[in-house]
Amino acid sequence: MSDTSTDASYRVTADELRQFIERYERLEAEKKDIADQQKEVMAEAKGRGYDTKVIRKVIALRRRDAEDIAEEEAVLDMYKQALGMS
Repeated sequence: MSDTSTDASYRVTADELRQFIERYERLEAEKKDIADQQKEVMAEAKGRGYDTKVIRKVIALRRRDAEDIAEEEAVLDMYKQALGMS
């Protein structure tokens, strides 16, 4: 390989690498912006009297399959009964 072709491939590789890094950095910035917006939503909900801990649990439940939730709740009820908690 000549020095010219090595330099050209290095430039192309460096340009491509820079593009990947810059795309990733943009996504990181967007992710931070979204996280800030989520915090604002929770602060607003809290300011209106909602329990944000419960809201977060509801959001987590909405992501899950209904059968998984039912199974977990059945096991939880069984454990609570075994401990005399219900």
